[in-house]
Amino acid sequence: MNDVLERLRTESGQSAEYEELLTADPDALAASLTSAGRPLWARELAAYRLGLAGDRRAFEPLVLLLNHRDAPRCAAAAAALAVLDDPRTARAAAALATNGLRTAYALHPVRLLSALRAPESAPALIATLSRLLVPNDPYWRVALACVEGLGALADPRAREVLVRAQSHPRLAVAATDALRGLPRTQA
Repeated sequence: MNDVLERLRTESGQSAEYEELLTADPDALAASLTSAGRPLWARELAAYRLGLAGDRRAFEPLVLLLNHRDAPRCAAAAAALAVLDDPRTARAAAALATNGLRTAYALHPVRLLSALRAPESAPALIATLSRLLVPNDPYWRVALACVEGLGALADPRAREVLVRAQSHPRLAVAATDALRGLPRTQA
C-alpha cells in the first residue's frame, strides 16, 4: 500500500490535490472518479482507496486500471480488487486474462484470478495457458503465472495443459511442481 501511495504522490508532484484525496471521505472519492478533467493518478488514488475500503463504486475504475499498460497501475488495481470482494471481479479478470488481443497486459489479471480462487479462475487460466503454449510465444511470464496459478488452485482439469507446459523450458519446473500438487486420479 505504501508503495502505491508513494508512486501516486510522486506522480501528483506532491500536490495539494493528492493530500486532499488522501484524506477524503468515500463520497468525495466516488465523486472524484466521475469529475471531468481529473488526472489519471487522482482517479487511481480514489479508486484504490475506495477498493481497499470495500466500496463497490470503485469496481469499474479498478477494472479499467487492471487492464492498463503500466504494470504498477495493474498491480495496485489487482490488490484493491482482491480486497473489494465484488462478485463481478472474477468474471472481469477472466475476460481480461483470456483476451488474446490484450495478452501483454494479462499478468495481473492472471495473478488476481489465482488469488480469488473463484469458479472462473481455473477455466480462464487453462484457456490462457493453452493459447500461450506455442513455440517462441513472447508472453512466457503470463504463461508462467498461469502455471503457478493452476498449481495453487490444484484443479484436476488443468492436468492436460500442465503436462503440455512441461515441454516448454521456461515453464517445465513450475508445471512439474503444479502437477505434483494435483489430486491423484483414480485408475
